Amino acid sequence: MKTNTRKGLIVLLLMIVSITHISAQVAKKISLEEAISLSLQHSKQLKLAEAKTVEAGAALSESRQRRLPDVSASGAYMRVTQPNFNLKIPLNSSSSQQGSGESSGGSSGSSFPTVNEAMYGMASASLPIFSGFRINNGIQSAKYLKKAAELDAEHDKDEVIANTIAAYCNLYKAKAALEIVNENLRQSQQRVADLENMERNGLLARNDLLKAQLQQSNIELAKLDAENNWKITYINMNLMLGLDEYTELEPEITGFTNYSDNNDFSFWENAALNNRADLKAMEMRKNAALAGVRAAKGEYYPSLALTGGYIALNVPKILTASNIINGGIGIKYSPSSLWKTGSKVAQAKSRLEQTRITQDILSDAARLESAQSYQQYLSSIKKIDVYKKAQEQATENYKIVKNKYDNSLATTTELLDADVALLQAKLNHAFAKADAFVAYNKLKQVTGTLEQATITK
Repeated sequence: MKTNTRKGLIVLLLMIVSITHISAQVAKKISLEEAISLSLQHSKQLKLAEAKTVEAGAALSESRQRRLPDVSASGAYMRVTQPNFNLKIPLNSSSSQQGSGESSGGSSGSSFPTVNEAMYGMASASLPIFSGFRINNGIQSAKYLKKAAELDAEHDKDEVIANTIAAYCNLYKAKAALEIVNENLRQSQQRVADLENMERNGLLARNDLLKAQLQQSNIELAKLDAENNWKITYINMNLMLGLDEYTELEPEITGFTNYSDNNDFSFWENAALNNRADLKAMEMRKNAALAGVRAAKGEYYPSLALTGGYIALNVPKILTASNIINGGIGIKYSPSSLWKTGSKVAQAKSRLEQTRITQDILSDAARLESAQSYQQYLSSIKKIDVYKKAQEQATENYKIVKNKYDNSLATTTELLDADVALLQAKLNHAFAKADAFVAYNKLKQVTGTLEQATITK
């Protein structure tokens, strides 16, 4: 009975493994739009940016809460030792007369009951009226920093979209390479089979057959490399999209066409300086640093606040006090701020200057990235035409050499060379179109004009 149970479990496990293996082999078709949507949902980079934005929002709320009243309450119950009281004023006339013939210490000690505990409670509130503009400038600084965090998140979003486009194009290129190599391998296998028949019939030299077989072996090695690259590519894509890493993906695309643009470099450079989210974020940080300088200077001024409080006191057998309510206006000023605040202002100004320099550095980097991406885009567009013409030439050359070979006017080596040249031309042309699409969207990303709605294939 136990043996049958074990066999049943083994069969069940094998079935599960088989079903899992079969399901893993089913390719999942995915569009570029779907890939971008999934990458935005699962990007850890965007989740980190969102957390930083939430933190900046909390900091803004904290700075606004400084306008609210400060309220505190305290109380205590105390056990005390027997105190010695020595009052310098009489409690009443009788006690005064009685104490005229005695020492003040003895009179005081005999006139008070035993005291061994005391209690008190107090509450106070303070509403700031003027604080040297520190509160207002702190709020303004927090607003700018929150906006900077939001712009950072926007910049990260563009970067995630651009990376997804590049990964998707790599997926397409890996798939296209594998298909082209497979097609070339099928042709090579057919050629070797034909040559083997010719060699058996004495119509072909053994050396020519070996050359064809060697080329077939090289193509089989190329296929192994293409398959390995394909697997690594879709595993990387799956990790980006939050899918199971062994899900085989198939890009729903036959080519890339949306990369034509007639704008010159000055257009893209101006777009970068006006639209890049990281440059806008740095501008917000500069404004925050300016507010920080004003807040530091605010320590030169006094602070003014409305104050109020309540006090209650109970010393059993001695004193009870309640309903002691007070209110008024309080002012606080430290003359030492005249010589201590200068260093704080200097630090704030130094941070402002550092922000301005960083902004200039980032602006120069944006110009350079725009120039590099623009030149890469122009180069990729030109490569498409060159590789297209090269593919046409390689196709025509292969036809001519094949015709000559069929008429015994070309050697096997010449035919194999023509075949390799045609394969390379096909790969180059397929890759060039994908590279141009990536280059165009990279140009839009570095110039701050990348929008998901405009991404088409």
